[in-house]
Amino acid sequence: MKRILAVLVAGLMIGALGAHAKLPAAPAKSDAEKKAEADKAAAAKAKDAEDLGKAQDRVVSHYKKTKGGASMAPGKAAKK
Repeated sequence: MKRILAVLVAGLMIGALGAHAKLPAAPAKSDAEKKAEADKAAAAKAKDAEDLGKAQDRVVSHYKKTKGGASMAPGKAAKK
């Protein structure tokens, strides 16, 4: 029984170690592909910045409406 178990465990270990194969390296990108990817990333970053600005403007607008932001002048602390 112990022999069968040992052979089974050894077989599983060999199978587990032999199953790891290396994948081939990805092909190199051309200059055009690199430029297109950089342009796409820049456009996404610009859109994210614009969306963040809009969200911040909405939050400030809401805060001013609900908390009476008209009394908040620059350089003065908010009163509670």
